[in-house]
Amino acid sequence: MSDQTESHSTFPGADEPGPDAAVVSKETIELAFLVAIQRLPALQRAALIVRDVLGLSAKETADLLEATVPTVNSALQRARAGMTANLPERRLEWAPGADASAAERELLERLIAHSEDPNPEGLAELMHDEVRFSMPPQSGVWEGRDVVVGSWVEGGFGTEAFGSLRLAVTRFNRQPAVANYVRKPGDRAYFPLALDVLRIAEGKIVEIVTFDGSLFDALGLPSRYPEGSGGAGTTMVPARIS
Repeated sequence: MSDQTESHSTFPGADEPGPDAAVVSKETIELAFLVAIQRLPALQRAALIVRDVLGLSAKETADLLEATVPTVNSALQRARAGMTANLPERRLEWAPGADASAAERELLERLIAHSEDPNPEGLAELMHDEVRFSMPPQSGVWEGRDVVVGSWVEGGFGTEAFGSLRLAVTRFNRQPAVANYVRKPGDRAYFPLALDVLRIAEGKIVEIVTFDGSLFDALGLPSRYPEGSGGAGTTMVPARIS
């Protein structure tokens, strides 16, 4: 089969029949693209999006990216392999017998409480020993809960200069997330700071991907923290990649 006519859908579960398989496939694709945003080199990321999302041919992609067809095909192959290698395992997020919805709510409530009333030690207790933290499109990944929480403290978390936080629960591509709003000294309102997208396994946060607050409008999140809202009791509209 030629490069121009090869199938664009190579994600796990993409060819499985039935509505349940379609849902699994969609969730897998969304997780895959979160991985792509975080970890793929620029050319691989571009080739993946142009070929597998926009559906352009290898020749059209090469022209768009000012590269050769073999270069584009190689980048696409490496991107797909990289996503497959980095996809989280499909496994139970909570221990057997646990009420996942109730357990998730409790974890999010504790996360919000320890963020709004700054408690780095309390936040660390919610995380897996090998938790990963990243802030795409910035490079770099922080690994390990002491390293992750330590980086937040070094950045001023919990200090008067940093300001006070208010968090609200939302979802980002079917994953739990919290929208962070900050009120700096002298401000009268809470403004967007960051969106933390969480991956949870066995009752612990195993990955945090943080997106800049400048994206709130594009994601359909309020540009101000709603007055009268109450932290963990506030649920905002689901955020999605546009």
